[in-house]
Amino acid sequence: MPPSTQDECIIYLEKIRWGDKPRCPYCGSLKSSRYKGTYRYHCQNCFTAYSVTVGTLFHKTHVDLYKWFQAICLILNNSSSVSVRQLAAIISVNKNTASEMRNKILKAMQEEPELLQKLIENDISEEK
Repeated sequence: MPPSTQDECIIYLEKIRWGDKPRCPYCGSLKSSRYKGTYRYHCQNCFTAYSVTVGTLFHKTHVDLYKWFQAICLILNNSSSVSVRQLAAIISVNKNTASEMRNKILKAMQEEPELLQKLIENDISEEK
């Protein structure tokens, strides 16, 4: 079953990126503590706060991750046939947001292909 809530998507992304242990994206340390009630972590080495989205195409986004995951599947499986307007309608965002997401996904296909591949490998492409 594909993740369908923000919390499920964060947990899923943590599993894909980190496996069992969070890794600081700034210094690479495995020594961190989780902030109570959040999906943010505090690094014990460089003393920065981070989440699983740091250093990915999802960093500083205000769009729910399940919409991102859905957009990734649509674009990777139908890259030439999905227009920005179609993408916007399918994932319920405005066309400017859909355009930005599409551009980030296309860029990530070059810069982060492993992450995108892992996301679509695990059958998240099912309709929500």
